Amino acid sequence: MQAYRNRLIDSILDRKLQSVGAVMIEGARAVGKSTTALHHSKSAISLDVGQAAEQAAIAPESVLVGPVPRLIDEWQLAPPLWNSMRHEVDRRQTPGQYILTGSAAPTDHLTYHSGAGRVARLTLRPMTLFESGDSLGQVSFTGLMEGDGAAAFGGPSVSDYAALLVRGGWPGLVGLSPLEASEALRDYLANIARVDLRQNGQSPDPMRMAGLLGSLARHTATEAALSKLAADAQLDRTTLSTQTVRHYLDQLTRVFVLEELPAWRSHVRSSVALRIKPKWHLVDPALAAATLRVTPAGLLKDLATFGLLFESMVVRDLRAYAALWDGQVYHYRDSSGLEIDAIVQRYDGRWLAVEVKLGGLAALAQAAKNFAKFSNRLTSKALANCAGYVVVTAGNASHQRPDGIWQVALGHLAP
Repeated sequence: MQAYRNRLIDSILDRKLQSVGAVMIEGARAVGKSTTALHHSKSAISLDVGQAAEQAAIAPESVLVGPVPRLIDEWQLAPPLWNSMRHEVDRRQTPGQYILTGSAAPTDHLTYHSGAGRVARLTLRPMTLFESGDSLGQVSFTGLMEGDGAAAFGGPSVSDYAALLVRGGWPGLVGLSPLEASEALRDYLANIARVDLRQNGQSPDPMRMAGLLGSLARHTATEAALSKLAADAQLDRTTLSTQTVRHYLDQLTRVFVLEELPAWRSHVRSSVALRIKPKWHLVDPALAAATLRVTPAGLLKDLATFGLLFESMVVRDLRAYAALWDGQVYHYRDSSGLEIDAIVQRYDGRWLAVEVKLGGLAALAQAAKNFAKFSNRLTSKALANCAGYVVVTAGNASHQRPDGIWQVALGHLAP
């Protein structure tokens, strides 16, 4: 048996199992939910095997028996199980009873109204570079948030980042070459429309869904309007209405393939008009690379595409680090066109501003200018909560610049 590869979510899961009756782990298919949950459970049942889902639907109490924490994998295949699990948690009055995993989000009216105070929800995403062993792990992101820092040198080169981006963070693909992983991810996306969404009560047209995925890939890390996504899908010989685009986006969100990056709404001066459109990010930029059929060598020849997909990879990793503090990741854009790629905000309101650059002196200078303009737009209350400014690069050096900005290579980051 292959050794368990530690995940950032492990510590969060352990903590939640000490305080609530059940923990629900959600996320895209194949990100490692079952493997992680099994590592923390003492018994398990998978509802996507044999007639287990039918058994759970007919006699839900029969699948709840076993040493705890008990894993119920793909629980959403038997929705009646939810209320039975909730009642059992209430009856036992003991934390750490169940771990639920699912690759599709159930309807909110089912889980929110009856799960409050009983069930904690966690999201597992593809692995960060730290989790996959591709980061040197010499710069703590928590340390940056606390005002500490570290200097480091070495790690992935620009061409290495291109290969890591195309490969992606799926645990089962880490050992493959970028081209092998990309082929597997194209099959993965095809199955999303043809199998996964249909199993969850949706019926998207596979060709139209492929067209939308192509449009999303080309507009990764942008605020493209629905009309723009619809028009761009025609490049894949697909006709989509804006209503269909919105409907399909919701379906992709429900199976955790799409994760919009919301706009930051903090204290800015009264004269500043904010833009509130989300940015589009697939759960891993490798999905965009697979859709576009781009290779590592191709990314090095198309730095514009490389830059957008690299930004998406940084956002992927930042989301995993932010989850350790019960935090969120946002982006900032105002009516003047000033943009900050990511705002990482902790539960207590403390935040870091992050710009993402492949590298180069001109790009780093532009990031510094953006931070200066951004600071001038914020109120004193917002600035009081600022932990600092960070430029994440595809370079191999991390240090604090004379202006106080942290320049950090993605391949140096650790929790």
